[in-house]
Amino acid sequence: MSYLSADEILGADDLLREPVEVPEWGGTVLVQGMNGTDRDRFEAQMMNENLSGVAKDKALANYRARLAAACLVDADGKRLFRSDAEVKRLGEKSAQALTRVVEVASRLSGLTSQDVDELTGN
Repeated sequence: MSYLSADEILGADDLLREPVEVPEWGGTVLVQGMNGTDRDRFEAQMMNENLSGVAKDKALANYRARLAAACLVDADGKRLFRSDAEVKRLGEKSAQALTRVVEVASRLSGLTSQDVDELTGN
């Protein structure tokens, strides 16, 4: 059996992307799964300073927009929404449209509802 080298692992194009039709927005967006660093950063937003989960209502505040913003990219893989102000505005968009994006973002990032429950201590 042969094993992958560090160069082979680091050179692998392993971030999955999927176009998602969002009729509420009038077109198609590109959703990319989070890399390990981005997922850690996303999950850290749901933790308090002693690394335990926070109240579910606080952890899930603007959850759809934060997850969508972490995964909506352009054709080059660059995030479309970077600032807190942009994420806040994204959260004011259609819940149905955001949910459509979030479902794909969750799947591509390996993020399950059980993960969210563990992070929020529920």
